[in-house]
Amino acid sequence: MSLLTNVMDHSLDDGYAEAAARKKGEGTGGMPRTVRAKLGLAAGLVLAALVVTVGAAQARMAAPTVAKERQELIDRIQRETAAADKLEGTVDTLRQDVGARQRAALKKDGGGAAGLVGILSGAAAVHGPGVKLVVNDAKEASTGGNGNPRETSGFSDTGRVRDRDMQRVVNGLWESGAEAIAINGQRLTALSAIRAAGDAILVDNRPLVPPYTVLAVGDGERLSTRFQNSADGLYLHALQDNYGIRTLISVEGDVRLPAAPSVIVRTAQPSTGKGTS
Repeated sequence: MSLLTNVMDHSLDDGYAEAAARKKGEGTGGMPRTVRAKLGLAAGLVLAALVVTVGAAQARMAAPTVAKERQELIDRIQRETAAADKLEGTVDTLRQDVGARQRAALKKDGGGAAGLVGILSGAAAVHGPGVKLVVNDAKEASTGGNGNPRETSGFSDTGRVRDRDMQRVVNGLWESGAEAIAINGQRLTALSAIRAAGDAILVDNRPLVPPYTVLAVGDGERLSTRFQNSADGLYLHALQDNYGIRTLISVEGDVRLPAAPSVIVRTAQPSTGKGTS
């Protein structure tokens, strides 16, 4: 109780009390004593109150204008977003129409091998036995860095899957006997490109996100064995061992791949000139 009584009786620090008493004795503390000083203090208080009042009034007057401008901006964003969605839908519809016409052209002019041409060109959906290969970033993969793909001389230390890695995976599957391949539902053709845009991997200019699921149609057991024993399969194992890249390959009884969204149809004309021997 004595401690509490002492704290209550001496709530002001002794040093502050001494300073206040000294100023009071010198006549420099407390309120202004002269009329001029008092008028100056009053004028300052009035000016401060005036500034606060004017500021509050201006803020109140500007509030409806700011709210209106904000609502107009929101409405504009919503209109532009709806217009972009509509254009995107139109593009998808036209792309499907073009793809259907291209597949019809292949079927019409492909002769007896029309079905094979459609499969090899990616113009037709396919299904059959094959393999499923899932490639994912390392668990501790960092999002830092400049996002460039691994250079030829070495790998990035971020543990992220790069476009060059997926290129080697796809090429290794083709070389091992795959008849058709898709990555995350994106069907690959002989003209497909796998590129990088920052940290993103693009397949035919469409961004993909990990994990990357690669489906390949072919002789499942043979395809899996040949790929894992190939140079590209060993490359993938090296990524797993050295950089923590996660991979999982399995043999599937029925793999279903969609048709490519856009197929470039090219025709060849026989030469009319006579060849020379």
